Amino acid sequence: MSLPEFLLSLGATCRLTRFITKDTLAAGFRSWVADRFGDDSKPSYLVSCSWCTSVWVASAMAPLTHWAGGSTALQVTTMALSLSYLAGLASQWLD
Repeated sequence: MSLPEFLLSLGATCRLTRFITKDTLAAGFRSWVADRFGDDSKPSYLVSCSWCTSVWVASAMAPLTHWAGGSTALQVTTMALSLSYLAGLASQWLD
């Protein structure tokens, strides 16, 4: 895995983790998990804990990047996710 592939997969991991644990668009998913397993369950904790979720997202992202890192589709997807994450960080500082 090259350095650019690593950095793009890092940014994608950050963005996907943020999406699952914090974004309004995934609130329905988090509510479904809480309704299905209970508010104090481990699955509910998993989908609301950034540290916990990032381990699983990274566990999927690392082999995907290793095997398909040179593909245009993966590069475009990880770049879009990375730029989205960086734009979110910038907007927090600029607001």
